[in-house]
Amino acid sequence: MMQSSPLNLRRAIIWIGRLVLGGIFIYAGYSKAFLPNHTLWPLFFLKFSISTNLSNFALQVEAFKMLPPLAVQFVAYTLPFTEIILGLLVLIGWRLRIWASFLTLIMLGFFVVVLRAYLLHMDINCGCFATPEPIGPRKILEDAALSALALLTTYFAFVEARQPHPWSAPQPT
Repeated sequence: MMQSSPLNLRRAIIWIGRLVLGGIFIYAGYSKAFLPNHTLWPLFFLKFSISTNLSNFALQVEAFKMLPPLAVQFVAYTLPFTEIILGLLVLIGWRLRIWASFLTLIMLGFFVVVLRAYLLHMDINCGCFATPEPIGPRKILEDAALSALALLTTYFAFVEARQPHPWSAPQPT
């Protein structure tokens, strides 16, 4: 008889969190860096430029009015690739406690930034994906739900690390 079940609520939430958050982070980073730029439609050769897409993302980051110009450029040029790598690491589950903790910090940061922009009545786009989306109650609830899922995934990853693996648990005699 095994000491713990191979499937329980904690493991189910970890799997759901890994799939949902990993997928969203991969797509968010990919869309910021690689999806065609819709604002420069007539200039076809600029539509597929990564640097143009990242420059447009820098304008969206700058619109939040939280960072100095050098930090805006740093965030705009590193965040998409960080999201892709972090999403892949969470998705595969390698060293989940570490990467889920980073992902949770980033999600909580996104939630605070979006909530601040909404409370200050800033009429700006989120900058989350390639399509412009204005900040409103729906976006705040979406970020809150994803932040809660990230927190639960991280917490349960730490709890599961203390538990014996269900298939390697010693058999009672």
